[in-house]
Amino acid sequence: QVQLVESGGGLVQAGGSLRLSCAASGRTFSRYAMGWFRQAPGKEREFVAAIDWPGGVTIYADSVKGRFTISRDNAKNTVYLQMNSLKPEDTAVYSCAAGRYIRRTPAYDYWGQGTPVTVSS
Repeated sequence: QVQLVESGGGLVQAGGSLRLSCAASGRTFSRYAMGWFRQAPGKEREFVAAIDWPGGVTIYADSVKGRFTISRDNAKNTVYLQMNSLKPEDTAVYSCAAGRYIRRTPAYDYWGQGTPVTVSS
């Protein structure tokens, strides 16, 4: 069992930066691939980024590539999402997820509650 808690969301102006954190409980965190997804009001949940369990492979949605960076610290049971050059269209609730395989679909086993990000123009 893995429990996930996100933090770091908030209000930021366009062009600004935020770093989201996802803290995981459980001794087997390092064996899970981790993903970030987001859901804007009235829209479906969409993939943002994911990282494999060793941290050597990362994948990104085209909409965030070059602006967002996913990373993990297995010693701290934490995965991060560094978001730079934020745009109003990045406004959403961001959730982290844990699963056996790195993937773009939401087929992950465990999910956090999410942290809201609002980007003002």
